[in-house]
Amino acid sequence: MPLAIFDLDNTLLDGDSDYLWGCYLARHGLVDSAEYARENERFYREYQDGTLDIQEFLRFSLRPLREHPRERLEALRARFLEEQIEPIMTPAARALVERHQSAGDTLLIITATNAFVTAPIAERFGVPHLIATLPAERDGVYTGEVEGVPSFREGKVERLEHWLAEQGLDLAGSCFYSDSHNDLPLLERVERPIAVNPDAQLRATAETRGWPILSLRA
Repeated sequence: MPLAIFDLDNTLLDGDSDYLWGCYLARHGLVDSAEYARENERFYREYQDGTLDIQEFLRFSLRPLREHPRERLEALRARFLEEQIEPIMTPAARALVERHQSAGDTLLIITATNAFVTAPIAERFGVPHLIATLPAERDGVYTGEVEGVPSFREGKVERLEHWLAEQGLDLAGSCFYSDSHNDLPLLERVERPIAVNPDAQLRATAETRGWPILSLRA
């Protein structure tokens, strides 16, 4: 069965779950609103510019998992999914996933956003496999650190190769949908790279190389 791989933020979602989660935490008083908003905006700009220091960003974004009880975070996440995520799961994105399901493809979401935020989003899309940045835990408590390789840029390729080996799969017939030039290392590895709502750099690359370009926005 061919592998259908999806980026999540600004691809299947009409927005960025990591950014929105940070804003949601600030709105509900779990982080300092002014500081978090300022840093969240900075990291988001750096991501768009291709200059993001992923380790610095992850230390920032995973800190609330260490600082607050897991039960409170999970309760807040449930409301976040309902209020912020479900409205940006567009009909076009749902239909794309369903087409690949109907075709019998193996479905995988691969995202730099941490698994605490993204695992329930993958479930809502009905995508059974997820590669996401893993928050480290010790005795069931989040440490604020990262477990293993973050699934960002070349890290997505490394994590995918490890997952393929575990699953006994390969990239024959594979496709990958992404919006970001940060995903070029993986787009260049699959058989069918597809640009979705692409940023300017990815759009230029897709046009030059003849890759399909599509929109899943509402």
